[in-house]
Amino acid sequence: MDDQTPQEHRPTENTGGFGRRSFVTGALAAAGAAAVAGTVSSTPAAAQTRRMLTGRYAPGRRVAVFGGGMGGLTVAHELAERGFQVTVYERKAWGGKCRSMPVPGTGSGGRQDLPAEHGFRFFPGFYQNLPDTMKRIPLSGGGTAYDNFVAGKEVAAFYNGRRYTLPAAGSILGTLSPESLLAFLGTAFGVFTTVPADEVAFFLQKMITFVSSGPQRRLKQWENMSFAQFVRVEGKSKEYSEMLVDMFTSTLVAAKPDKANAHTMGLMAEAWVYSTLGLGGYEEPDRLLNAPTNEALIDPWVARLRALGVQFVSDATLTRLSVAGGRISGAQVSGAGGVATAVEADHYVLAVPVERAVPLLNDDILAIDPTLKSLRDLSVDWMNGLMIYLKRPINLANGHVAYAGQPWALTSINQAQFWKKKFGTTYGNGEVNDCLSVDISAWDRPGILYNKPARDCTKEQIFNEVIAQIRKAVPFGGLRLTDSNIHSYFLDPAITGNGTPQAANDEPLMINSPGSWYNRPEAATKVPNLYLASDYVRAGINLATMEGANEAGRKAANAILEASGAGGTPAKLVDLWQPEIFNGLYANDDARFAAGQPALLDVWDPHKP
Repeated sequence: MDDQTPQEHRPTENTGGFGRRSFVTGALAAAGAAAVAGTVSSTPAAAQTRRMLTGRYAPGRRVAVFGGGMGGLTVAHELAERGFQVTVYERKAWGGKCRSMPVPGTGSGGRQDLPAEHGFRFFPGFYQNLPDTMKRIPLSGGGTAYDNFVAGKEVAAFYNGRRYTLPAAGSILGTLSPESLLAFLGTAFGVFTTVPADEVAFFLQKMITFVSSGPQRRLKQWENMSFAQFVRVEGKSKEYSEMLVDMFTSTLVAAKPDKANAHTMGLMAEAWVYSTLGLGGYEEPDRLLNAPTNEALIDPWVARLRALGVQFVSDATLTRLSVAGGRISGAQVSGAGGVATAVEADHYVLAVPVERAVPLLNDDILAIDPTLKSLRDLSVDWMNGLMIYLKRPINLANGHVAYAGQPWALTSINQAQFWKKKFGTTYGNGEVNDCLSVDISAWDRPGILYNKPARDCTKEQIFNEVIAQIRKAVPFGGLRLTDSNIHSYFLDPAITGNGTPQAANDEPLMINSPGSWYNRPEAATKVPNLYLASDYVRAGINLATMEGANEAGRKAANAILEASGAGGTPAKLVDLWQPEIFNGLYANDDARFAAGQPALLDVWDPHKP
């Protein structure tokens, strides 16, 4: 795939006799109707490096993976299963941003410390590569990590004291038509009683416009504008902006509509609807884990990789990649106390986040692969978690929750209802019986208590703001989110220097800003033995997620298989599903795009003459 051509749609299912003409006609009718109707330990780096298992592996199969998050663990898994000698180096903690973590000193009476996380886990039904990996991670008591999935029954949103619910899987018949999309939207938010009817119809038209767009328009037009521009927020009502646009993006991907591109957001919305309708082989749209992430996924995964022969080196920060003869000749990691250790391998995998990868791509590397300079143009943003520990559970929803109209774009999940172990007898001091895990997605907007953005607030001010914003959105004072019911809170420790000019985030998240696809690399670079395995690598899901990082790890593993000449079956790659029945729509729209014409349905705006 070159820089100008999107990945091909890979249809896998035919949904029946619903053709292009009836879809377009039905879409216009539906839009018109809407308008009227209203931790794992390891030996030190030096000792670990000496433990190369010489003789057990074929020549050319030594792989050094730098980064023990989702991408790094995935490439290690795929290669170890195929007989490669893999060593993973990690500066901080296995699992990276995907991990959970204990709150030190909070456990007593034989209970574990209270669990916390960088941000709550969310496994939509359209994730397919990561679940495949999880099916190959055995659990000590039998079964696999995949068995630790549990489905939420709903996704709820609160707006100015009212509760709205996204439909769960099976609540709408699995048909693919404008009528089903309209039913989804109407059932989702009850928007017809909140947002002006003509604006609801316009939003529906825009979403159907995306669904019927061909790959050329998606990548070359929608990729280059924000979602807010795509749905034309300017000039619309406050309810349209807050209820449809802001809540839509925060619920799906904890993103901000003015920063996320329309291509990415459209793909996620499309996949979510297909999942809800039971199409494409997708599973329940809202899945979670039945335990803290380390217990349910990361710890069993590391144990499995150890059993496969993978070596793990902790407290190891990659500081340099050396080049000789047009390829990577070695690496250097810094361990505890700043002790430097040389690393030699046949293949080197950079599986660190983009903000840490950029400084490592020195002039020698960029001279071989100048395209990697574009990584400097990728953007990151703060999206971090606040844990609120409760004495008594509160019933906000049996799934994820969004708080529409609140400045910090909050989303949350009540954990205890999904976990297989009883919270109060397993974690903490016996007084805590639930964890309201909150993601803060907008750290740069003033709050409602202190009129300051989250990044300028102290930890206590962040906590107070989050509570105030939840109570404002939720009826009856937050459904028992009372002061007496709150035991304690814990802010993601990646945020440091709170309330000072030195405030920093050690673990930001890459955002899919307009045009970012063209700055994202493939897993294989032009440096013959250097590979990339992180969420900024081009992936079918086109979003910085666990699924995207898993796909990147698989792509890196396949590139190493090819470069090494090892042969064998490559790691499986599963793309987002596209309905075969829409192939005519895609071809027609590609032809219109090539002729400089707008999308067929992108013709009406109620606020323009």
